[in-house]
Formats: sequence, C-alpha cells, structure tokens
Amino acid sequence: MSFGDPNNPYAQQPQGGQPAYGYPPQAPQGIPAQGGYAYPQQAYPGVPGYPGSPMPMPGGVKGARVILWILGILQALGGVVVIILGAVFASEFTDSSSSSSSDAAAALSVGFVIAGVVVVGFSLWPILTAAKLGKGRGGVRVSGIIYGSLQTFFAAASLIINIVTLNGLHESGGAPLLIALIPALISLGLGLWILFGLANSAAGEYFRRPQY
Repeated sequence: MSFGDPNNPYAQQPQGGQPAYGYPPQAPQGIPAQGGYAYPQQAYPGVPGYPGSPMPMPGGVKGARVILWILGILQALGGVVVIILGAVFASEFTDSSSSSSSDAAAALSVGFVIAGVVVVGFSLWPILTAAKLGKGRGGVRVSGIIYGSLQTFFAAASLIINIVTLNGLHESGGAPLLIALIPALISLGLGLWILFGLANSAAGEYFRRPQY
C-alpha cells in the first residue's frame, strides 16, 4: 500500500512513523501534549503566584521609612544650625576686652560646634537605614528597630520629665502644659510607628524574601 509523497502534508502517514513535514511532533501515548512549541514560564513582576515576582513593601515598613527620612533630615538640619550658632557666638565675643570672657566664649563656641557635629553624625543613622530598607536584609531591619526603640525611650522620658516639672506650676494653667507636651507626644508617636512598623510579622516576611 502506498502512502504517497512523503513531502505532501495531506498524504496519509504510516502509524508509528515520523510525522510529515509541516506537522509538530506528536507526544507518545500517556504523556500530555505540550502544544506546537513549549516556552518556559516567565515571571511577571508584582503578580502573586509567579516565580521571581518581587514582594511589595508592607505599609508599615513604608511608613517607618518615611519617618526615618524625616527624622534624619531634621536632625541633620538641627546639627548644622547648632554649628552655625557656635560660630556666630564665637565671632561676637572674639573682640571682647576681657580675656576671661573671651576664653569662655571660645570654649562655649567649640562646645556648640562639637555638639553640632555629633548631631549631624547621628543623623546618618536614620538616613542610611531608610535608604537601605528597600533592598536591605534583616540587619537593616534590626538597625531601624533599635533606632525606633531609642526614639521611643527618649521621647517617653522627656514626656515624663515635662509632666513632673510642669505639674508644680499650677498658676500657669493648662495651655502651657499642653504646648510643652506636644513635641514629646509627636516624638513618641513617631518612635512607636518605626518600632511597630518594622517589628511586625509582615515586615519579617518582607526582609526574609528571596533576592533576585
């Protein structure tokens, strides 16, 4: 029995033989067909369920990152202001006729400058932590948690000191007390946000994510 031209795609093909030209290879019996052409599965960024898709940053981590940026920049600006005040203070008392007052002013201005440099250096901690939260690992998270804990501790201590100090000033009324407590309350809230934003389980899963 003749099967015709082997190059004719419409010709009858023998059972078990090679497929005719123009037809995709057939899968053996018992194995599901893969279609005409099989391509590897691609990763779609941001789509859950696909391998290699980046994990989105949780909202708590985003909030902590913004707060770290803000606190770091404010601390850096505050340090620069302290340095400038020290320089201005030194220049004002340099021409003093009294040598003792001039020496005291010089020592005080040096203290201002050193304190400003320390504040500027300390501001690099939250700035660098915030800059590395997007691609950092667990060490960056621990750094942010420690900073948030210190922020919360000092804010709570300042709040307690202000309350104890101002409670004795009954004649001042409640308005000055409230105004004095507002900065400490804001600082306490920011520290707690950093602490809880980086210490929860969602943040832990985010910082344990695989890196591609």
